[in-house]
Amino acid sequence: MARIMLILLALVSSMGCASAKDLSASDLNARVIERRAFEAVIWGMPAVNYDLMYQQMLNLGGKPNQIVYWSGLFDWQNQTLTPNPDVIYLMAFFNTKDGPVVIEIPPAGDGVINGSIMDPWQAAIEDVGPAGVDKGVGGKYLVLPPDNKMAVPDGYIPLPSANYQGYALLRSIPKTGNKADVEAAVDYGKRIRLYPFNQAANPPKTVFLDALGTVYDSAIPYDLRFFQSLDRFVQSEPWLVRDKAMIDQLRSLGIEKGKLFQPDAATQAILRESAAEAHAWLDWQYETTFAPYYEGRQWVLPIAPDAIKGLQSQYSDPDSYAVDGRGVTYTMAFFSNKHSGIGQFYLMTIKDKHGRPFEGSSTYRLTIPAHAPVKQYWSATAYDRATHTLIRGQKTLSRSSLSPGLAKNADGSVDVFFGPTAPDGKEANWVPTDPSGKFEVLFRFYGPEKPVFDRTWMLSDIEKVN
Repeated sequence: MARIMLILLALVSSMGCASAKDLSASDLNARVIERRAFEAVIWGMPAVNYDLMYQQMLNLGGKPNQIVYWSGLFDWQNQTLTPNPDVIYLMAFFNTKDGPVVIEIPPAGDGVINGSIMDPWQAAIEDVGPAGVDKGVGGKYLVLPPDNKMAVPDGYIPLPSANYQGYALLRSIPKTGNKADVEAAVDYGKRIRLYPFNQAANPPKTVFLDALGTVYDSAIPYDLRFFQSLDRFVQSEPWLVRDKAMIDQLRSLGIEKGKLFQPDAATQAILRESAAEAHAWLDWQYETTFAPYYEGRQWVLPIAPDAIKGLQSQYSDPDSYAVDGRGVTYTMAFFSNKHSGIGQFYLMTIKDKHGRPFEGSSTYRLTIPAHAPVKQYWSATAYDRATHTLIRGQKTLSRSSLSPGLAKNADGSVDVFFGPTAPDGKEANWVPTDPSGKFEVLFRFYGPEKPVFDRTWMLSDIEKVN
């Protein structure tokens, strides 16, 4: 926190230390670049977040309109932002530049799919599965390009989008964490289909790219790579009316549609410094923006209320555009849903019961009260506080109600421990941490029920035990 404040103070100082008449034209231009680059990081965060995941798909040898999946419960090598290690992930990357695309969701029964189809700004176009439009009976979701003039035939769920690209984050939920149930969830997930609508009469086989066992790293880089990613996005997507004020802002950084991004050495240095300053500001916002979910406790819903409204409406309110809240959210996550609190619900904490940051060198206990109000499962996952990714090198990433061998207390509650070593006899309920760093904990409710929202069932704060 002290480092963040020093950077913020330096930023404020640099913006007001001299009058305009004392500055050369090059100095003034450098300040314009610095300020606009700072704002570009915040505004462009969800787009860069998307592009980084897309680039990792390409690195696997993939192409648009294919599905990246993990053929088992993944390990720390999934370096996306706060991923869920207790389910099977399938990420369907689509592109409608050549026409509408179909995403088929199988009916629930042998399994269940939980997830959403999103535009490249990561605003949900619609949810799928039992918590989505198909209500668990399955369906053919038809993603339409921005210039679509085609009439939607019967039997399809139309999803108009203002962008060409996007992806669906789809989770196949295992019944337990046992090998057989995980394999069944993988098989069920691979019943999802993705293909161009113009081949719907005889759909080609869906291509699945297995990412298990490879490093899939889309952690946000707060350096020149951020702007390189943002440039790729600008080149590939149409400008939305809501964002046209950014056209000149980005041009001053060297990002312009139809032109190569080739900043000179001086501009590169400014961009790197601005990205670091934006990182510090976003991290400060992350620590201070979210109100406690339970009065007097440390758990928060890790998304600003104005960002929830904007994401769910795809920013259709003409008098509101939650750029700051959206930027903060996508520094640590890569998902939104259209209908909040139906399929899943999340609470995050970065501090213990006494308001102190979690240290990976210490041991902590989370007591989860009995009768957790979920239809599917709950889980508690530890992430690297610095990157919001899974803690590198760890074998166990979370504990959940699906975890084999999880021990319960006599009253039905469950203790989950976080720390560098397991307390004696508690290995089945332990999540390891890196003793050289800090961590954070995300608690998931899948199929949340009413007591989660009326707070008649409440999570305890995490307590330090040594």
